Amino acid sequence: MESVEKFIWEYFIRPMYTREGYNPYNTLVYAVILGLAIIYTYRWIIQPLRIKVDEKLFYAVTPMVVFGATVRALVDGGVLKPHPLILTPGIFFTAFLLILPAILVDSRLKMYPKITVAWGTILALYANYLLITNVKSWKPYELTIFYTLIFLLPILVYYKFRPFEKLYLFPVFAHIFDIGSTVVAIHYYGYREVHWIENILVQKFGAFVYYPWIVVILVAVYYGLKYLVPDEEERSFWYLAVYILGLGPAIRDPAQMILQIG
Repeated sequence: MESVEKFIWEYFIRPMYTREGYNPYNTLVYAVILGLAIIYTYRWIIQPLRIKVDEKLFYAVTPMVVFGATVRALVDGGVLKPHPLILTPGIFFTAFLLILPAILVDSRLKMYPKITVAWGTILALYANYLLITNVKSWKPYELTIFYTLIFLLPILVYYKFRPFEKLYLFPVFAHIFDIGSTVVAIHYYGYREVHWIENILVQKFGAFVYYPWIVVILVAVYYGLKYLVPDEEERSFWYLAVYILGLGPAIRDPAQMILQIG
């Protein structure tokens, strides 16, 4: 039992507090949990509530993602004290538990997505109030926006001539935003990549390896989901999950930098 507790502490709990990042063990476990969460959230919540997976749902969850990601940055910036519920991956569960009642009430009162958007926006505004009042420098955010636009432009040109499913533009934009912030953090400010495989690539090729790497992943995920998930509605829900996974760190990383860099 002691060895099990030591293993859990070493590979799951301690990295949450020390920002040592991901390792093969927690990466695999979190990936399995994520996959199951996506499948059963769709089957047990989205389908029974008859919520259509479209742009409206993407917009509805965005404020809560902004809230969760900003709170995570506030911890790294020393504004909030660390707690498992507001550290990664705990913040994902916290945000989910906060948004679920709003979606249920929205559906029951036939007001969807008004309550969900309003509730998420209130929380996001409060978190961003704490962020703005503790900012040390806006320069990292300016650089992030610059690189996001630079990286996004070729993809938008490609989409114009070879369009893919429109909803997939949401995760594409989120992950390109994430690339922009990650490149700025590593290349300009000496931050360390916390993800296991990406850290190896960055050490070998530098921060800008992120762009081709993420583009390859986005393409593989897109065609993989088209092949593995033939139902369009369910596939769109997977797109939503990919969007959230990209938008979270895309919001968190530049917010973290503007709190830490003077």
